[in-house]
Amino acid sequence: MQIEFHGAVRTVTGSQHLISANGCKILLDCGLYQGSRKQTYERNQHLPYNAAKVDVLILSHAHIDHSGNVPNLVKSGFQGDIVCTYATRDLCSIMLRDSAKIQQYDIDYLNKKRRKEGLHLLEPYYTMEDVVESLKYFIGVGYDRSYQIKPGIRISFFDAGHILGSAIVVLEIEDKDSKKDVRLVFSGDLGRPDRAILRDPSFIEDADVLLVESTYGNRNHAPAEAAEEKLKQVVNETCKRGGKLIVPSFAIGRTQELVYALHKMVRNRDISPNLPVYVDSPLAIDATGIYRLHPEAYNQGVFDFLAEDVHGDPFGFDMMRYTRSTLQSKELNFLREPAVIISASGMCEAGRILHHLKNNIEDPKNTILIVGWQAPNTLGRRIVEKQPKVKIFGEEYQLKAEVVTINGFSAHADRSELLNWTGHFSKKASHTYVVHGEEDASFALADGLSNQGYRNVNVPTLGQRYEI
Repeated sequence: MQIEFHGAVRTVTGSQHLISANGCKILLDCGLYQGSRKQTYERNQHLPYNAAKVDVLILSHAHIDHSGNVPNLVKSGFQGDIVCTYATRDLCSIMLRDSAKIQQYDIDYLNKKRRKEGLHLLEPYYTMEDVVESLKYFIGVGYDRSYQIKPGIRISFFDAGHILGSAIVVLEIEDKDSKKDVRLVFSGDLGRPDRAILRDPSFIEDADVLLVESTYGNRNHAPAEAAEEKLKQVVNETCKRGGKLIVPSFAIGRTQELVYALHKMVRNRDISPNLPVYVDSPLAIDATGIYRLHPEAYNQGVFDFLAEDVHGDPFGFDMMRYTRSTLQSKELNFLREPAVIISASGMCEAGRILHHLKNNIEDPKNTILIVGWQAPNTLGRRIVEKQPKVKIFGEEYQLKAEVVTINGFSAHADRSELLNWTGHFSKKASHTYVVHGEEDASFALADGLSNQGYRNVNVPTLGQRYEI
């Protein structure tokens, strides 16, 4: 039995781990790599293995850095099953189409320049047609169910509590080479306990082989309760100034948590029930519809809330508005009264949020609320750093709006929560691999795991192969 690591090692993007057992090749995740433009294009366009030789793809969840290169895998010759939870399949159907749209837009923009310079034209990793074709290969499996993917190999998904449909993957392998049964556990991306909407991550009892994420392996988050209290404060203070609250937000997970938090505040009269709240992102609107379809992922708190709520919808209340069309989005530019506008993208690099920032960033009455990590060299990072002037659509704007950052809404487990999860294994893995984290975070978590009694704790490098 072998494991090869083809992404999300010593970095947090492009998750791909290839397992070879019993003559079968199983790919855990097939995510897009996100980095410098040239490196990104090369790595995503050319898969580091023969796609036609991969027998099964297993997806831990729908985030693009875990599922975003699935259509390219199919386009490159993969013909096996794509196994995931039902909610992950539903989210992939909208996220992969959105990814194809963004790629085509970016490629058209680049090729306009390349054509003028006499350079060869680029192609997207995949097209909308490739996405639709790939969706035929998906197979949904419910949580806590055992499913045979190949003779002698069974899979079970357990709730990871990260985003809707996210799963901890457990593979039971009757390894013919070692003549032993091998239990492999892949954490996927682990969520935090006591989240607003989703259930807590499941604890797993034992593992022979463990692949564990380490996004926040070297630091802890602020409590989630403090995040909601700060959100309430920011909303009320902005309203008192007569300003608008502009929130760049990731369409999947973060937007739904913010809407639900605002709904609770309205019902408790912690904020004005007459305050308009807009979600201005077609992808976020589609994702919210999918969240409504999967109550099996809700925690008890949501069910208790719904039992008393007159709307019967955690994501809908009297002043909640979802703006899908471009015309509706443009009309928000003419708002003069206080309002909350939640829009994508979360790092302010594309999408409708750019228009809202352009129209509101120079008014000191307004607030820009940052609720997620901002990568270096993004507009979101420049806003967090409160640079006095920023460029939007190539034009310079003065940053006069108040900037507030709330970190407690993170969907990733922090160091303490990761070690609490790994500490619940009654049988600790004899082969452990720390993935999905920058080097400092991965090595810090590896030290913590060694202190817990885990053996053979490794932080793989790209392309590294291990014999089990």
